[in-house]
Amino acid sequence: MASHSSSPVPHPSSGGSEGIFQKDRDPSSRHYRPVHSLPDVCPKEPTGEAARGLCEGPSVVADQHRWTVYNSKVNLPAALNDPRLAKRESDFFTKSWGLDFAETEVMPSFYLPNITKEHFGPYLQETAQREKIHERCKNICPNKDELDAVSSITNNHDKSRTELEQVPKIFMKPDFALDDPTTFNAVLPWSHFNSAGRKSSRDMASSRLLQEKLSHYLDVVEVSIARQISLRSEAFFHAMSSQHELQDRLTETARAVAVLRGRTAAIERIMCEGPLRALRQALTRSNCARLHNKLKLMAAVHQSQPTVQLLLSTSEFVGALELIATTKEVLQQELQGIHSFRHLGSQLCEMEKLIDKMMVEDFSMYSRSDLSRSLEDDGQVMEKDRLESLVFGLLRQRKLDFLDIYSDEMILAAKSIVTQSVVDSVSQIEEIDTDIVTKLADQMRLMTFPQWFELLKSVFENFILFLKRIKATLSVVRNVVLEALDSNQKSRLLERAAAAAGGLAEAPGTPLNQGEAELAYLTHEGLFISDALNDAQLNLGAGGGQEQSSTVGPRQALSRLDGCGSDSASGTTESSSSREHALQPGGAAGISSSEDMMPSDLELGRVANNIQELLYTASDVSHDRCVKVLMARAKDGSLERLSSAEFVFLSQAVEGFVRDTEELCCRRSVSLRGALQSQANRFVHRFHEERKTKLSLLLDNERWKQAEVPAEFQDLVNSIADGRITLPERKPQGTEERKPSDYLHIDGQKYAVVGTVLLLIRIFLEYCQCVNDIPSISTDMLTRLSDLLKHFNSRSCQLVLGAGALQVVGLKTITTKNLALASRCLQLVVHYIPVIRAHFETKLTPKQYSVLRHFDHITKDYNDHIAEISAKLVSIMDSMFEKVLSKYEVKAPMPSACFRNVCKQMAKMHEALYELLPEEQAQMLFLRINASLKMHLKRQLARLGVHHDGGPQHGLVTVDVAFYTENVQSLRTLEKLDLNMAEIWEQKR
Repeated sequence: MASHSSSPVPHPSSGGSEGIFQKDRDPSSRHYRPVHSLPDVCPKEPTGEAARGLCEGPSVVADQHRWTVYNSKVNLPAALNDPRLAKRESDFFTKSWGLDFAETEVMPSFYLPNITKEHFGPYLQETAQREKIHERCKNICPNKDELDAVSSITNNHDKSRTELEQVPKIFMKPDFALDDPTTFNAVLPWSHFNSAGRKSSRDMASSRLLQEKLSHYLDVVEVSIARQISLRSEAFFHAMSSQHELQDRLTETARAVAVLRGRTAAIERIMCEGPLRALRQALTRSNCARLHNKLKLMAAVHQSQPTVQLLLSTSEFVGALELIATTKEVLQQELQGIHSFRHLGSQLCEMEKLIDKMMVEDFSMYSRSDLSRSLEDDGQVMEKDRLESLVFGLLRQRKLDFLDIYSDEMILAAKSIVTQSVVDSVSQIEEIDTDIVTKLADQMRLMTFPQWFELLKSVFENFILFLKRIKATLSVVRNVVLEALDSNQKSRLLERAAAAAGGLAEAPGTPLNQGEAELAYLTHEGLFISDALNDAQLNLGAGGGQEQSSTVGPRQALSRLDGCGSDSASGTTESSSSREHALQPGGAAGISSSEDMMPSDLELGRVANNIQELLYTASDVSHDRCVKVLMARAKDGSLERLSSAEFVFLSQAVEGFVRDTEELCCRRSVSLRGALQSQANRFVHRFHEERKTKLSLLLDNERWKQAEVPAEFQDLVNSIADGRITLPERKPQGTEERKPSDYLHIDGQKYAVVGTVLLLIRIFLEYCQCVNDIPSISTDMLTRLSDLLKHFNSRSCQLVLGAGALQVVGLKTITTKNLALASRCLQLVVHYIPVIRAHFETKLTPKQYSVLRHFDHITKDYNDHIAEISAKLVSIMDSMFEKVLSKYEVKAPMPSACFRNVCKQMAKMHEALYELLPEEQAQMLFLRINASLKMHLKRQLARLGVHHDGGPQHGLVTVDVAFYTENVQSLRTLEKLDLNMAEIWEQKR
């Protein structure tokens, strides 16, 4: 049992003292001491030193605060050897004593050798033979005493069993009872007695025999019982002696309890009644002092409402909120339940709600006035102190949505900026009648582009000033939020330090202050004053510290705030901090009410992020308003009809505004860039369609004759060679007139071109110039330029190779000169495709390089077209050779008319191509023409049966071939051409 004994002497574990001599204690408040080794509480024969050692056992009086053997419920061996369990639980220790308890292996001692079976091997070998001899002798000659004892025990046991078997089984039944008639008749059969009640000699003999038989049965049973008692006599007498010893110890325990009671009564009479009377008087005096302080505190609280009204009259919202919070805290902690203040709490809550509404309305008015004032004012924040006070008050009241109010006012202000800018611009334009045209969008569309462009720049400037003002205001708000966050962190550090100091103050052994002892005694619900004092020492920080803070802190706070009607917000905040420190239980170990009302670190962090997001929103709103201005102008398509220079000015202005807002707000807004990109796409479409239409008209009117090259086009290609892929500035007329040239000189080569190609060069330079001015349209412009070059290639192929120029322009025929000129123009474009590609590559990002593959496809198409023109020139001569040489006959005179005709046609071809194609291309072309001639001549000679046999016909053919070779090599640039005419003869096999 877990009861405590009040005896100073030990007692058995099964015994215990009465409950009146103990008092229940909270198990959590016990302070256990190390358990000393205890003697056996129930020895068999305590004598001598053992008896004196028993007197040193645990006492319920002296050891009432520590764990003794009497606290145990059951011993460990009994728990482990519980017979009711089917098997021993394997997790007994971990289940009872926690997961940290586990069986561990005992490390072997380093000082003892490891003894194995081999160490006993020599000894066992020596004694094995003698052990065998001993066992053999013991089996042959057993011990006489053992044999006698065994035989005696066996004989006695068999004898007693035989005698017990003679006793009828009815006497051995557990339900044996003579009052049962059946049992009685079985034991005393009436057949042995006379039915008439008279006793005969036979009945007497039967009765005597029955009596002797029952006596014999009784003797047998008594002998058996005596034998059993003799076998267990030692244990029985030991139990009896232990019972007597137990009675003696109980008697001693009763005497010790009586002595303890007497001593306790004397202690109460002599030592407690007088000191307790003094303690009661000291507590009465302390209560009177506390009552006086409470009355002074009530007087201070009574003045809180007029002070709040005074603070609100001067817009000191923070100070009023601090005073309300302090008053509410004092009402809850120190003045709770006072009847005269029963309505003050609800009144203060209503005043707090009113202050919330006033602060929100004041912040809304401040935002409206700050954002609507003239943008020409200085960039200083308007009434910075007022803004800081409002933001701190809103944070303190957890009105964290005040940024939404500022956001709404910001959107309205952005709309008014655009409206006012348009009104100011329209008022300076006399051509626009505002009475007739009332809508701002219509007024903007009536402006000329320079007027509208000045309006757009004015809107951009106003929004930059607008964003700077918003950023300055939000910086002040952000600083207040960060200061509140820093204050929270400092408060937590102070609380941790105070809690550590409080923990040291609450350590056991701290002496009690005056007044704490009587308070502990009078509020304790027990019999022992020592327990009450121990409890008071354990709760010193929570008891004395709390009372001390409650009697000092709120009074000091209210005395500071009592006359703070004219204090500033910062002064009020400082007094609030001191109030918070004073109100913390146990020397600032608790949490102040002001910190409870302030948002958490997470909430303040969200507000700081919302401030940054609000700046992003301001940037987006500004961009959206500018997009409205841009779209209002673009509604009738006027932006698409801008010239390249005007659109470049617009693009540069928009890019400059976007760049400035990104630097100011650190936000990449996409709405304005997207609107500009949309207009740029439309501009590029119109730009491309105009030039594609222009190129188509030029090609449809092109007669494919060599054109003169003006000096300005030569200067243009020269600038491209110098690396300037831009259009040169137009020179004033009449400054210098230079004669045009027949050829276009590029990289040491002469290009004979048509007029359309010259304009095509200028057109693709316009594309490159547009990309320089508006980099954002690079990919779109590249695609459109690719389409333009493809259009030129396909359309020129239709007109020249397809003979479309015969119907379109009215040419009589497509001559070799037309074909050669078209080929040379295509070669000129192919020359500039790598230059254009390199220029566009500088304007693209690495991710956009894939669009450059268009130039590879265009180059392939142009080269294929050039090869087709060359094949066409060869096919013209080939058809002529086939027609002429099919009539060739080997006969005099020589040279024959056929070869004279061939030489004449070769001369005409050379005359047409000589001045158009470069020397290398002309030589390659005539080599292909010569190969065609050799093929047809060889075929005709085979048909005529002329062989290389030195005969007459062979000689005539040789004369014609020599004439042909001489005429061809006499042409310019073909002197060194290897005609290899020996191939006309079919090789003999």
